[in-house]
Amino acid sequence: MKVLLLDAALGMTPAKEWSCRYDANGGYIVVRKDGEIVCYHFYNRNDVEDYLYYNTRFERPSRSRYKYGNLFRVRMEMCILG
Repeated sequence: MKVLLLDAALGMTPAKEWSCRYDANGGYIVVRKDGEIVCYHFYNRNDVEDYLYYNTRFERPSRSRYKYGNLFRVRMEMCILG
């Protein structure tokens, strides 16, 4: 998961085949909530992966608006074309 997050942060997009080459060279700059600027260099790759892993949140659709997570019973009827 950490490698996937790093690849996505540094250049992997759904628009093209992933070549395993990063768009960023040398480092990654992060602005924290408190305004502090932190620079991670690639010799600290484990630190960058840990940062992304512990600070990434996945979005999900609204349960009430899109009926996400609700179960529906569907009645299957046999259709005979003829």
